[in-house]
Amino acid sequence: MNNVAVEITQLRVRRGAVRVFDGIDLAVPRGQITGLLGPSGCGKTTLMRSIVGVQRIASGDVTVLGEPGGSRQLRHRVAYGTQGASVYGDLSVRQNLSYFASLLKAPRGDVDRVIQEVGLGAQAAQLVDSLSGGQATRVSLAVALIGAPELIVLDEPTVGLDPVLRAELWSLFRRLADRGVTLIVSSHVMDEAVRCDRLLLMREGRIIADTTPSSLLADTGTSDAEAAFLALIERDRAAGAATTRRARREAHERNEGVEG
Repeated sequence: MNNVAVEITQLRVRRGAVRVFDGIDLAVPRGQITGLLGPSGCGKTTLMRSIVGVQRIASGDVTVLGEPGGSRQLRHRVAYGTQGASVYGDLSVRQNLSYFASLLKAPRGDVDRVIQEVGLGAQAAQLVDSLSGGQATRVSLAVALIGAPELIVLDEPTVGLDPVLRAELWSLFRRLADRGVTLIVSSHVMDEAVRCDRLLLMREGRIIADTTPSSLLADTGTSDAEAAFLALIERDRAAGAATTRRARREAHERNEGVEG
């Protein structure tokens, strides 16, 4: 079996005249938690949408579990949890999950299983509209866990959750990975980086680091993930400035050569 869950080659995405991605390459290994980290607006959601096949791309190849991203064959193999609650507010937690379980033809006991996994047993009969924001987010997460997806893509699943529940969900993610499930989890909270097996750090539509938590700290000589990410941003800025200066110098030299 191929040990790569997601392979992306020269991915380009445009939004009008704006280049969101201009040639991203990456490979995500199976059976691990890959953290997609970076500040808001850096392209995390667009990259995740490209992986699950709901983002229009200009060019490039996205292969997921050996199939083209978004293909029909992946319908029951890939789960996507969006950042906003993607469930019906006028249905109860259990009704929502029963509905999605029927669409996916999931095993009979799946609804009860996922309710317990996300800690919503006491709210199972409540309408989603009556839940807190964090609880509604957990309902969407429960939907993503229905069935037996091989790849779960979660867009900032811990936003709005208290520290205890965040820790519980990360424990759940670890159990899933230990069972062989591949998880891609985005976050702008840098302290969540240490919970991942692998890290993709993004800035301005580019992947500026593809590393592990321990390698990230060692490479930057810092003691925590937030300081490490800030160090990488500064390094990236310096490299970009140097590239700009070099390009200007070369252009100036070419112009002088033409004039001479």
